[in-house]
Amino acid sequence: MKKLLSSLVLFLPFCSIAQNQIFDRANVTGNMETTIQYLNDDSTIGAFAPEQKAVMNSYLNVNYSLGKFRTGVRFESYLPSIAGYPAFYSGTGIGYRFAEYSGEKIQVTMGNFFEQFGSGLIFRSYEERALGLDNAMDGARIRFSPIKGMQLKGVYGRQRFNFDDGKVILSEGVVRGFDGDVNLNDLIPSFSDSKLKVSLGGSFVSKYESANNDTLIIPKNVGSYGGRLSLRYSKFYINGEYIHKENDPSAQNNYIYNSGHGILINMGYSKKGLGILLSAKSIDNLSYRSQRDVIGNQLFINYLPALSNQHTYNLAGTLYPYASQPNGEVAYQLDFLYKIPKKTKIGGKYGTDLHLNVSVVTAPVQHTSNMNFNVDRIAYEGRPFDGSDSLYNFDLNFHVSRKFNKKFKASAHYFHFVFNNEVNTVTKKASGYITSDIGVIDMQYKINRKHALRMEIQGLFTKQDRGNWATALLEYTISPGWFVAVMDQWNYGNSTVKDRLHYLLGSFGYTHNSSRFMFTFGKQREGIFCIGGVCRPVPATNGLTFTFTTTF
Repeated sequence: MKKLLSSLVLFLPFCSIAQNQIFDRANVTGNMETTIQYLNDDSTIGAFAPEQKAVMNSYLNVNYSLGKFRTGVRFESYLPSIAGYPAFYSGTGIGYRFAEYSGEKIQVTMGNFFEQFGSGLIFRSYEERALGLDNAMDGARIRFSPIKGMQLKGVYGRQRFNFDDGKVILSEGVVRGFDGDVNLNDLIPSFSDSKLKVSLGGSFVSKYESANNDTLIIPKNVGSYGGRLSLRYSKFYINGEYIHKENDPSAQNNYIYNSGHGILINMGYSKKGLGILLSAKSIDNLSYRSQRDVIGNQLFINYLPALSNQHTYNLAGTLYPYASQPNGEVAYQLDFLYKIPKKTKIGGKYGTDLHLNVSVVTAPVQHTSNMNFNVDRIAYEGRPFDGSDSLYNFDLNFHVSRKFNKKFKASAHYFHFVFNNEVNTVTKKASGYITSDIGVIDMQYKINRKHALRMEIQGLFTKQDRGNWATALLEYTISPGWFVAVMDQWNYGNSTVKDRLHYLLGSFGYTHNSSRFMFTFGKQREGIFCIGGVCRPVPATNGLTFTFTTTF
């Protein structure tokens, strides 16, 4: 026993040294975001405060890594959730947790994870916090790179559905998928120096959900599959993906037995000072969810990217934004960027940037001849890129930006929209097509090394809906930490005089290292908030908003 105790006494210092070395290699990182609102009733703009008056969204991510091992959790709190956020977010709890091992050729993840196959047409698990969208997988994922130029991925699990009283509710359906990518230039040694760059990919995804319907035969397993190709030669490139989905009767498509397809093609040319992109998309019956009776933005297995610019200016981005249609659409887009060379008469000392973007979305043609719906419940025949004359959305926008000297730069923007309010209903004040024109002037002046002033003037002109709008923004920045801004939106063209309202909003904030504090006070009009073709309504509010973010 004395020998054993002596050995332990001698061994303990070495244990302490080893433990210190392990912790020296460990790393803890994370970030936090908190938004608190204190809301007031305001009948003039249709704003209503909850009983609690104050509402909050808060998130804390903590990640721990040691060597090839990594783990993490996300704490979430909605007490209750902020205005306009989906009602199924409530309570406080752990909303995301995972453990992961990453070796030289293999990576294994257990728990929650986000993943995407190709462009996302067949599978995309992701989070967009501003939209209240989170379809994180809960299960297992394997990434395997057996040789250079090849990557294989497999996923298996259920999707996050609700966050109810601090507990994650998962989908009833189970999602399984496999994806592979091959880069021929890396895989074939003799092809490695070729100017032609080629990569191939393919995916298969299926879902299982039990079925109990007295009137319809519902498939319990629904598969989808497809492939993609990417080519690049010098300054030219083209890539495309095709996805086929088996018949998937659901609430989204009124329980028809049609199969579905999705095609996305991008081709372009780019060099210094010039970029041209042409895109085309054809979607038919591609709503793919892990729970067939759900509608809205929840439980989508796949993602349908929008072929239009994501506008950031207030009037262009929130009054008539277009959301992708999972039941079907045919869309085309042209994106043209050109920089007029510097030190020329037109380009000026620093050059001038031009950007033209045009997109058009139409309804697909649904061929119904020779259909016998009462026998097979196939409602129509859909063909790729078979678009109709029924316009869903037209978006033309042109942008010019120029730096005039070391202190002053400005940009001018023009938007022309033709929006089908019957397809994407964003207002009850109009029906059919809403045509609008928007102009924006954005100016920035650098007073000195630390002080800068920015001003926006916007105008929207339409004869439909609520008539014309004007927006003015003034922002003052004191580097490196402070800023203050005031914005006024005025619906001066409303046909109802009492509704020609001002929406005055003030904000100020401070940034210190990786932490940021911001206060916003005033009125926010009702609108639609979209990111990448996915949208959620934003109600009118009147009150104080505090936002805090930090990383560590």
